[in-house]
Amino acid sequence: MAQLGKLLFYDTSLSFSGGLSCASCHSPDHAYGPATDKPVVMGGPDLKSEGVRAVPSLMYLERQPNFSIGVDNEENETVNLAQLAALGRDAARAQKTATDTAASGANLVPQGGLFWDGRADTLQQQALAPLTSPIEMAATDVAQIADKLRREPYAPRFTQLFGPAVFDDPQQAVAEALFAIGRYEIEEPSFHPYTSKFDYWLEGRARLSEQELRGYGLFNDPKKANCGGCHLDKPTADNLPPLFTDHQYEALGLPRNKALAANSDPAYVDLGICGPYRIDMSDQTQYCAMFATPTLRNVATRQVFMHNGVYRTLDQVMDFYDFRDTDPAKIYPRAADGTILKYDDIPLKYRANVDVADPPFDRKLGDQPAMTAQDEQDIIAFLKTLTDGYRPQ
Repeated sequence: MAQLGKLLFYDTSLSFSGGLSCASCHSPDHAYGPATDKPVVMGGPDLKSEGVRAVPSLMYLERQPNFSIGVDNEENETVNLAQLAALGRDAARAQKTATDTAASGANLVPQGGLFWDGRADTLQQQALAPLTSPIEMAATDVAQIADKLRREPYAPRFTQLFGPAVFDDPQQAVAEALFAIGRYEIEEPSFHPYTSKFDYWLEGRARLSEQELRGYGLFNDPKKANCGGCHLDKPTADNLPPLFTDHQYEALGLPRNKALAANSDPAYVDLGICGPYRIDMSDQTQYCAMFATPTLRNVATRQVFMHNGVYRTLDQVMDFYDFRDTDPAKIYPRAADGTILKYDDIPLKYRANVDVADPPFDRKLGDQPAMTAQDEQDIIAFLKTLTDGYRPQ
């Protein structure tokens, strides 16, 4: 099954253009993320349609929980999302700090799911969306995908695995193809190798440099970067390696990325959980402009950062966390009258959703920034220890 999934993952003929595969956007040479330094990837029928969100990595999704409001557990299984959202609207929220992640982990906030907005729960669902997206692989419908599968050299593998009548039902044929892709992502070790320097350090097989250790301390210092408040870095209770995410969602108030074609229309806004791609949560406006907290594993290999690809370097990302509130003129554009357009990618009515409580976002205009320039470089040095493929001495 996984071997068939691998063939599908690299098959460009499944796209309308014949030039795009899963691996085109999720390159194995780039931590199963984008190979380009452009903010988004080109797709569509003629490979000239521009995406609207930065491509996330497909690595380390084998332990991704389903989308829920609050922790996905047995108590929540009998309560629908709308009911959970209503409970979460008035529930008290613990501040997120790297030194008390258990408290914030219990918050009744959105968490889990795949994509930046959590609209898929399974790897199969995730794989289908690009196949049918008009700006990605651009299949017109499931029947067209099934017809392509029927004509491929690997078609006999379908009948071997699923029976001679598998192509009689296009829906079933595509469902089996998506399942095969999901199995490939689960069974192929390179999607979750846990071979970073940090992993070997946890095992006592590597030593962090002085700068990397300083960065690790700053990463977990609530008075400094406090990265560990959202990007959990401790092994789990059952001794599994950390995924460097709490799977929760945040409205960070990123600056609008003017390099995106979609943003040339002033009326276009990307509200994450509230749409435009996710539609079942559009009425839960308390979550508008919230996007998933991604893993930081292999983050130093990326060439674009954040959901809208607005940043090209980790230095820029660190500056955002340092100056968003203390010196917003360094982050946001100005209007013609000189006014700083803070949170310029979020409509005014949703700006109350922006996180101003969790460090380092609890600072005010004119306050001392959380990090010095050296602090930022030390943290980046630590982040580089999260890159897979390290060989311990």
